[in-house]
Amino acid sequence: MTATVTTPRTTGLDASTPASSFARHRTGVVLVGALALLTLGAFLIGGGTWPESLTVDLTGPLGDVSDWIIDNRDTHPLFLYFFGHISNAVVLSVRGVYLVLLAAGWAGVTAAAGLIAWRVAGVRLALTAVAAFILCALLGMWVPTMQTLALMAVAVLASVILGAVLGLAAGLSDRVFRSLRPVLDTMQVMPAFAYLLPVVLVFGIGVPAAVLATVVYAAPPMARLTALGLRDADAGVMEAAASLGATGRQRLLTARLPLARKELLLGLNQTIMMALSMAVIASVIGAGGLGDRVYQALASVDVGAALAAGIPIVLLAVVLDRVTAAAGNRIGTAPQAGPARSGWAVVVAGTVVAAVVARLAAKPTWPDAWTVGIAEPVNEAVGWMTDHLYSGVPVIGGTADWAAHFTTWILDPVRDGLQWLPWWALLLLVAVLAVVIGTWRTTLTAVLAMAAIGVLGVWDPALNTLSQVLAGVTVTLVIGFAVGIAASRSERVERLLRPVLDVFQTMPQFVYLIPVVALFGVGRAPAVVAAVIYALPAVVRITTQGMNGVDPVVMESSRSLGATGMQQLRKVQLPLARPALLLAVNQGVVLVLAVVVIGGLVGGGALGYDVVFGLAQGDLATGLVAGAAIVCLGLMLDRVTQPTQRRTGKGA
Repeated sequence: MTATVTTPRTTGLDASTPASSFARHRTGVVLVGALALLTLGAFLIGGGTWPESLTVDLTGPLGDVSDWIIDNRDTHPLFLYFFGHISNAVVLSVRGVYLVLLAAGWAGVTAAAGLIAWRVAGVRLALTAVAAFILCALLGMWVPTMQTLALMAVAVLASVILGAVLGLAAGLSDRVFRSLRPVLDTMQVMPAFAYLLPVVLVFGIGVPAAVLATVVYAAPPMARLTALGLRDADAGVMEAAASLGATGRQRLLTARLPLARKELLLGLNQTIMMALSMAVIASVIGAGGLGDRVYQALASVDVGAALAAGIPIVLLAVVLDRVTAAAGNRIGTAPQAGPARSGWAVVVAGTVVAAVVARLAAKPTWPDAWTVGIAEPVNEAVGWMTDHLYSGVPVIGGTADWAAHFTTWILDPVRDGLQWLPWWALLLLVAVLAVVIGTWRTTLTAVLAMAAIGVLGVWDPALNTLSQVLAGVTVTLVIGFAVGIAASRSERVERLLRPVLDVFQTMPQFVYLIPVVALFGVGRAPAVVAAVIYALPAVVRITTQGMNGVDPVVMESSRSLGATGMQQLRKVQLPLARPALLLAVNQGVVLVLAVVVIGGLVGGGALGYDVVFGLAQGDLATGLVAGAAIVCLGLMLDRVTQPTQRRTGKGA
């Protein structure tokens, strides 16, 4: 990132033209126009919530669709010869991988993990991988871990294939790229919960629905990064290949794909992390494995059991992230000397030997005597916190007091204020924010998305969810900007934060609910706290990178002119880092929304609760309408927080 591009550039316009004058005073013109419309609307339209005359009741049509699917699921050719074959293929694939993992046993799987990590990244990561899998077994979670791995393996393979095919088409065709980009943008802002109900509608509760929901959720990063890598291939290399007479296919195989290897591996890394996150969330629809253990424990508020299943999820995420990231970092470097250059035959041989030795020792499965139960001690600690930290703590109060105050003083007023605003005034506010920050096209998208929520008849629940998102984003940005600025100004702080941020960024969304429930109980405030914790690492990282990316020459010039540290921060770094800060806001909004929706599982209410209720009760109308409203809310929030870079160039 460079600090030289700070404002969008206009092309073909003289500084004295009316168009350029409007561009310079855009914010003021928009605000004056909005104030005039607000005054006019107060007289002509009045106040009130979204009018019922503008809503569309989908209960009947969706009920008819649900009834038709249920009645024809076992007889209609579409289900018998298409969806049925897909479902059977998924079940057989997951079962096959699971049986292979069980046949390898704990020793074979652990050896394979360690040897693959050693082959890709060296001894240190190999030891980390071995320790992670042994700890999963020590916690008594070996079988659920293998179930999650089996589902992950199938889902990741399908996601990579689908994403690579879409990315290949988008990378080679401008028309496909333009058509696919809005689809990927929409899928990127969709919270994970929104993917569950459509697949449940077609495939029912079970492993096929969980795998396919995971594929749909995890494929976009692979598609986007594949297209990016192919389109950004070095023009000189491509021209040289063409001048040597290479065909289009030869240029693709010998030039484009090798040049895009880093992006392809980064896409694999992101796909794996998103697939693991979704595989855990998909426990709500019968995915099984570790996610099911967490979900069942949270439903009974058994924090100890939830933590015992949550730790292996975090360990899997860390190991998979580190291995794929290390593989990507090694691209383009010189081959290492010594045993690291040995082939994959060593990995296979070592795995087979470890599995055979464990079977000969009559210990193919992890012995129950070697497990350590942490649920009871954790629940005792939670009980102690309930007795001593929930309330009654001198001066500062307890965690329950904080949650209650946060709900009473922040969440309730924001929700009530949003619901008090006239519907047309809220649409006008969305339009003003979008046009000031983005483009006219993004403004239209944001307003239509917000209006669609009203048409769906979930205006008030959506504003309840929006109030939680706004409160969470505010807290996230205050803390994230402060920590990010501190890290950018101190190398020691940045070094201390790096491992913490690494761990927190690899944790699936579901896991954040465990410590929050332990400390704050259930309700809207705990859901917001979990969202803040989930979104903070991304905001801190982007802020730190943006502040560090400011041109050192500019910083030195301001210092030579006598600027103090605070003056440099306010007048140099923050203005030049504005694009990165806007990106941090955008990512914070999207990430907070994702967890606020999942917070419906722990009392967050609003749209998240409607989705959970629809899934649990088979109420297609409630769940699907809430899921569609979540998508619209995500689109609106994404569009009103799009960074400045997106409106530079054509169409700005």
